[in-house]
Amino acid sequence: RRYCVANRLNRLGTLTYAGAGCHDPRQVPKDVGEFFRALRTSLGGDPFPYVWVPEWHHTDHGLHVHFAVGRYVPQSKIRDAWGRGFVSIKLLGDLPVGSSTIDEARVAARYLGKYVSKSFTVNDPRLRPRGLHRFEVAQGFTPTMWHLEGTSAWDVLVQASGIMGRFPRHSWNSDEVEGWQGAPAVWHQW
Repeated sequence: RRYCVANRLNRLGTLTYAGAGCHDPRQVPKDVGEFFRALRTSLGGDPFPYVWVPEWHHTDHGLHVHFAVGRYVPQSKIRDAWGRGFVSIKLLGDLPVGSSTIDEARVAARYLGKYVSKSFTVNDPRLRPRGLHRFEVAQGFTPTMWHLEGTSAWDVLVQASGIMGRFPRHSWNSDEVEGWQGAPAVWHQW
């Protein structure tokens, strides 16, 4: 989720297989890797962040892939790069007025997170062979970790808000919890 939000991945896409589909979980990462290499080439060759998650169809059609990117990509380029079946992509722009790309990326992160958390049948190695990941991301776009120091929690919050470009939408402070037993803690979400 952090990767998705940090890279402003606010466009969701789906890649499906034509015909009887793909039932080989080891083939999907190869096909998707080939897809993203072809897509990057068709977009000029520069690397870009993305995340993808495989999912089993609820019918007997095999696997399909959900992915997110943070830039406009013509559907025709996605179709040409995939070449294995149906494709779709949409901008998550149907949010309340004043929503930002961060808000859009959070929606994408929740959506993809739902698929990551779906359980594959662990006892059936055909469905989820050992060594396969539940999601994959583009290399080189790891979210930056910032170490901030200040004379107060407010000072650090102001610094973080400067980096994020606004004050947080949601905050929590352990001082507001009666009987808090742990060390003082604060949490903010932008």
